[in-house]
Amino acid sequence: MFSGIVESTARLVAVERDRTNIHFTFTCDFAHELSIDQSVAHNGVCLTVVSQTGDQYVVTAMDETLQRSNLGLLQPGDEVNVERSMLMNGRLDGHIVQGHVDTTAVCKKVENVDGSYIFTFAYEANRAKALQGYFTVEKGSVTVNGVSLTVCRPTDNTFEVCIIPYTYEHTNFHDIKEGSVVNLEFDILGKYMARLRHFEE
Repeated sequence: MFSGIVESTARLVAVERDRTNIHFTFTCDFAHELSIDQSVAHNGVCLTVVSQTGDQYVVTAMDETLQRSNLGLLQPGDEVNVERSMLMNGRLDGHIVQGHVDTTAVCKKVENVDGSYIFTFAYEANRAKALQGYFTVEKGSVTVNGVSLTVCRPTDNTFEVCIIPYTYEHTNFHDIKEGSVVNLEFDILGKYMARLRHFEE
């Protein structure tokens, strides 16, 4: 379980393909604190640490994860947002994030608004996906590349988020431009409500 409050960024060092899996080697400022079997969200994707040495660690993504996320697009040198699992005795500063990415979205527009930024994202939407809770609502929560954000001006398949300078500088939002592919996790509460309606019909 995560909160969507990005702890740091990690730099991809190496990519190793193993049949349908990919082993990613990252370096980050808390790598030396990690242990094998620990969960870390990478651009919002919960992955398990399988190896750790010094300031580097390895996580493995299976095909299902690669199909639903932007991890398969990563190249050595790329930066990802990282967050360790939430402490049960801490405050939930973002919202409930599972680390289970639902789909990807494409950045359609980036506006600089007197120092802050407005990003517009578009994702594949249809009735079947909406019935699974894959949609956004005004002032609701959404996770973009692991960052807990508030939705503005949603349409059937787009939404905007407002990024303050601190978030822009301390996450990989500073690398997102028109055409960039990002990971989305829709609000788990919305998904449960959508599923419940299935049994009421």
